[in-house]
Amino acid sequence: MHKKLGLKCGIEIHQQLEGKKLFCSCPTILRDEEPDFTVRRKIRASAGESGKVDVAAAQEQLRNKTFVYQGYHNSTCLVETDSEPPHEINQDALYTSLQFCEILKSNISPVIQVMRKSVADGSNTSGFQRTALIARGGSIETSEGKVRVANVSLEEDSCKIVSESTGEKIYRLDRLGIPLIEIGTEPDITSPQQCLESAKKLGMLLRSLPGVKRGLGTIRQDVNVSIIGGTRVEIKGAQDLKQIPLLVELEMKRQLELLNLKNLLKGKKLNKLNIVDLSEIFEKCPSTIVKDCLKKKGRILGMKLEGLAGLVGKELQPNYRLGTEFSGRAKIKAGVGGIFHSDEMPNYGITIKDAEDVKKELKCKKSDAFILVATDDVRGKIALEAVYERAQELWLGVPKEVRQAQPDATSRYMRPMPGAARMYPETDVPLIRPVKNVRLPELLDVKISRIGKQYVLGNDLASLVVKSGRAELFEELAEKYKDIKSAFIADILTGMLVEIRRKYDCDTDLLTENDFHEILGYLAEDKIHKDIMLDVLIDKIKGNFSLKKYASLSTEKLHLVIKKIVEGNPKAPMGALMGMCMKELAGKASGKFISSELQKIMMKGHK
Repeated sequence: MHKKLGLKCGIEIHQQLEGKKLFCSCPTILRDEEPDFTVRRKIRASAGESGKVDVAAAQEQLRNKTFVYQGYHNSTCLVETDSEPPHEINQDALYTSLQFCEILKSNISPVIQVMRKSVADGSNTSGFQRTALIARGGSIETSEGKVRVANVSLEEDSCKIVSESTGEKIYRLDRLGIPLIEIGTEPDITSPQQCLESAKKLGMLLRSLPGVKRGLGTIRQDVNVSIIGGTRVEIKGAQDLKQIPLLVELEMKRQLELLNLKNLLKGKKLNKLNIVDLSEIFEKCPSTIVKDCLKKKGRILGMKLEGLAGLVGKELQPNYRLGTEFSGRAKIKAGVGGIFHSDEMPNYGITIKDAEDVKKELKCKKSDAFILVATDDVRGKIALEAVYERAQELWLGVPKEVRQAQPDATSRYMRPMPGAARMYPETDVPLIRPVKNVRLPELLDVKISRIGKQYVLGNDLASLVVKSGRAELFEELAEKYKDIKSAFIADILTGMLVEIRRKYDCDTDLLTENDFHEILGYLAEDKIHKDIMLDVLIDKIKGNFSLKKYASLSTEKLHLVIKKIVEGNPKAPMGALMGMCMKELAGKASGKFISSELQKIMMKGHK
């Protein structure tokens, strides 16, 4: 279907970098504890280099929100609160971005200019995001052909949103300023699966860089989609890679349905906007929403949409209708909870009689739809104006806009597509002349192959080691402790740590490189036994480690102890023998090992 519809798709990847923030020396750690201070702000959309205010920034300003920023004394400075100019750009982050450009064979700019990108949604305390175009060009290979890279940029991440209400948005400053490499491809992707493959390939190349962050939330994907007759729509926040193909397919479906609607509306015209106060009609309405609104001195406002009867309820994506599209626009622009429309009546406590009274008041014909909103007078009018604006766009087909990916792979309206008006030069940061002769890192797939062969690991285990971010530590340990099997060291650094996190809910990040060296040193000296390594690691995390507790016994000695217990209790059942063995060998061997040895001995006794 994608070939028939003429799918054009591009992808944007945003990868956080480790170390310090882009324009100050604050650490790039994320915090969960209560903040030390808050700052309150209003943000105004400013004109860009062209002298015009960006349409997306202007829309955000209309919402008139107050922004609250939460910070920490020891990891937030005056740069994040926009109380001090930015410092020199982070040279490590710059070098990492140059390495990535070299991998892609992109054309690095001889002079790099940091720019300000207007953002009025409160996600930056300054009202803009600092970004620098590092390079253009380059490409990646996929099974369906080459995908060209349009640009590689280095920019600062935005604040982390904590909560949002009608008039206020709360952000946290810990994420603001973390360096991000942003990669945007050309619209060379022609299938949903190629989009997924491109995201995976770029992700693999990024993870080859020594300076990138790893873990959930450190990489984000945005997808740009269009079909023949449609237009480019950007879908933000595709967190799950596996969701990307469905996200693309559902956006294709949405655009196709909107184009079909455009054809259905040929020859029809939309009536002029006329907002009517219908509160009197609903004075006796049983709807809880309506009653609560009127009780709070709110109003029930409505308008007619000529020729749209039966179309407002049309499904554009699974469980997503044109009415949902109208509602999304009203929510973003006016901050209302939602709208009612005639195609869903009777519903929400609004009766058939109420709907008929509304049609009569608005002078609706059988072919006309109506929209209702229950809120205060000002926001109600803004909401209906937003719905009317979206209804007008039906005659144009697919509006160019930015949308937010949802967990079910549908999407919701966020803002208009920003333009060039949002950019202007950052005069507080001098021009940058990038270094030459950048040293390339070993690519992830090359490293997996090399480590697998060099240390005799299966491809899956070698892949786990490399993707865990502990490949260098693994090689160091494997070279130092050659008498310990490399596969066992690899399992300690991968599978065992995953099991400890999932099964025992322990924070494995508390284990340091020195801890691993210490534990393997004891293992090499036969002071602890490999069969109880899981217990040793857990005790090390909890601070309960004691070498005396883990005085090692060889497998042969353990076998003799278990055999002695079995022979001394010939009539005891398996459960009782297991209990006696565990008591005798506490800290000497794992329960799994003791159970296995006990079963072997008992089976021999029965023969």
